[in-house]
Amino acid sequence: MTGDHYFTAEPSTAAVPREVEFSVAGRDYTLTSAGGVFSADRLDPGTAVLLRKADLPAPGTTGDLLDLGCGFGPITCVLADTAPAATVWAVDVNERARALTAANAARTGAADRVRVTAPDAVPDSVTFAQLWSNPPIRIGKDELHRLLLRWLPRLAPDGVAWLVVARHLGGDSLHRWLVEQGWQVERRASQKGYRVLRVTR
Repeated sequence: MTGDHYFTAEPSTAAVPREVEFSVAGRDYTLTSAGGVFSADRLDPGTAVLLRKADLPAPGTTGDLLDLGCGFGPITCVLADTAPAATVWAVDVNERARALTAANAARTGAADRVRVTAPDAVPDSVTFAQLWSNPPIRIGKDELHRLLLRWLPRLAPDGVAWLVVARHLGGDSLHRWLVEQGWQVERRASQKGYRVLRVTR
């Protein structure tokens, strides 16, 4: 065992590469993952529910989309594929995750439309038409709240955020908290113990 978590900036776990295969909206993906990143061995079940139950961007979607906590890049690659006219910002504190996402974006032909960056490197002027996240619940409630309070206000006025949270890890309490903060929240789906939340202003 190591002290590494998927939210570690510089993981010390051996970066043993592996292939992760999954399908979304009729397209098959094969991405490269590695130790020391979130859900290194498979598409995380919550991410799978999010990509299956949320409204993927339409082909004509433009502007900036955010994958918050991109891991090795499955959401980023799906967004870039379904919205080829948009720019996808892939944000993660984990440098290995960022490197994998950049490589996977190139592998899927989307390198020119994906910006992979650390959180603090996103220009303040950028606002997002959509925010997608399987947020890092295990950083703790206070840190999670700070994370969302930092990024949700960067939605464009008509923007939408899609979040997936396991019910047993506080999906319903997060729903209530977001409403208390003044956001409009709809539980779009509940599947396999996960809540898919649609968040707007």
